[in-house]
Amino acid sequence: MSYARVKPHRLERAASATLRHTRRYTGRPPTEGEGEAEAPRADVTVDCGWGRLIFAHTFEDQGRMIDTLRQEAPGTRDIVFYLQDPHVALSLAPQELFLDPSHSFRLWLSDYRPSRRRPKGYSVRRLRTREDAEGVQRIYARRRMVPVSSSFLVASRNSRVLTHFVACDDATGAVIGAVTAVDHAHAFGDPENGSSLWCLAVDPQAAFPGIGETLVRTVAEHVQARGRAFLDLSVLHDNGNAIALYEKLNFRRIPVFALKTKNPINERLFTGPQPGEALNPYATIIVNEARRRGIGVEVLDAEAGYVCLSWGGRSVVCRESLSELTTAVAMSRCDDKAVTRRVLERAGLAVPAQMVAGDGEGTARFLAEHGRIVVKPARGEQGRGITVDVRDADTMERAIAAARQHCDTVLLEEFCEGQDLRIVVIDKKVVAAAVRRPAEITGDGTHSVRELIEAQSRRRAAATGGESHIPLDAETERCLAAAGRTLDDVLPAGEPLPVRKTANLHTGGTIHDVTDSLHPELVEVATVAARALDIPVVGFDLLVEAPDRPGYVFIEANERPGLANHEPQPTAERFVDLLFPQTRGVF
Repeated sequence: MSYARVKPHRLERAASATLRHTRRYTGRPPTEGEGEAEAPRADVTVDCGWGRLIFAHTFEDQGRMIDTLRQEAPGTRDIVFYLQDPHVALSLAPQELFLDPSHSFRLWLSDYRPSRRRPKGYSVRRLRTREDAEGVQRIYARRRMVPVSSSFLVASRNSRVLTHFVACDDATGAVIGAVTAVDHAHAFGDPENGSSLWCLAVDPQAAFPGIGETLVRTVAEHVQARGRAFLDLSVLHDNGNAIALYEKLNFRRIPVFALKTKNPINERLFTGPQPGEALNPYATIIVNEARRRGIGVEVLDAEAGYVCLSWGGRSVVCRESLSELTTAVAMSRCDDKAVTRRVLERAGLAVPAQMVAGDGEGTARFLAEHGRIVVKPARGEQGRGITVDVRDADTMERAIAAARQHCDTVLLEEFCEGQDLRIVVIDKKVVAAAVRRPAEITGDGTHSVRELIEAQSRRRAAATGGESHIPLDAETERCLAAAGRTLDDVLPAGEPLPVRKTANLHTGGTIHDVTDSLHPELVEVATVAARALDIPVVGFDLLVEAPDRPGYVFIEANERPGLANHEPQPTAERFVDLLFPQTRGVF
């Protein structure tokens, strides 16, 4: 048996500092079949679409490696990986470079064992079409990752160095996850026969469990079949969920470093922690945009999301997307849903029939006239106290009582069919639009409805920084009963089941960007409504047949819309433009 076939001792593997450079460096003889036909190539970079992967251990001269990194294209993120002597590299360009705060992990493929569990409701395959590539782009945008052009993904689909995999929903064909494998043997004739994994991303609104694990396993089995010895990856040190997954799959930490440039894309990695206490995602997205422009940030009340932004001689206090530029009158018009409806109706916009819940006879007549109604508090947010699609008197009375727990005035509203559309208007211009869908689970033939809801709720909370979860309350039980189900039922594998009637994000709803396909009529009525309310920042909820068709009904207006829910649209950028127009175009 050759030396190369001897399995390294576990302590040697755990302490392995990096991929070794060359046989000259390690004294390692060639592996069986490797021969002397091809020496490892020098000064190797691999274009990955989001930037270049620069293999540091293929560079004899660190100065030349740094000069290569300096050639980074605008809007991309190059990564120097397998960096030896990081302290020396940093000393050569301390103002330009920084050490990436990521951990490196390695999976020895000789120890890897495939899982017996098969994906349910989705499948993983190699990226094939432009539609696949566009699906990957959408996920990268939602995860705030550096974008990769569809053309690059399609052009590299037959590459021997890069292999792109996608996870697809079996029912819709939509791409819900992606990952890229890099084959080091094909990239530079790696004497250690390695590989690496990059850009693992799962749609934060995907309903199926285990997508990330399946993608990682797919890459491991792909490179294992090619005869590679190990699979490496890099993950941010504070990404606890990802690290837990990798450790579960038997990846082990290795002391390998990565080097990056101090460019705007990497800014949050080298500027240090956010000032003050932790903020929720809706305030954080605004603060991050302000900091990028050099605007001063003072956290006034982290729990409530209050911050003060200052630039030059101007200071503006904001509570998330609600700022001092919104007058008390405009805010009061949005705060009371009955007032909102009257203002929009006078502006000639379509609104549903509505009445204040009062005596039993009047409410009974309203229910009989419309057949299906919505019961909601006149004041409130985040879907609290709202009951949708009420069809009988007993349910209506219970819904009225529930709504009164949030506001003394309760409204009855005509139920209108349609998709739930949120349109964000900033400075009288439509900035983003998204269809919101109620929380839904998908059966697996094993777990109960309760267990599926709890699992889906955990995933939604993780994807939204704790902002979204599915309540196990009377409204959820009512929705299940309407579908002939209970919390203890076990759904057949692949069967979908909506578990809420409202599409609010805070009760587990998902949001899907439709800005680019929004019909011109909907753009027009949203701007008319913003002018009628005389409000600089507002989120409108409409019911529409489809976002790319005419026809609508206004439901309500939100004076403090969540700007973090509309990636990849530039909501925070337009908000800060409104507050500090002199900083437009400052990155």
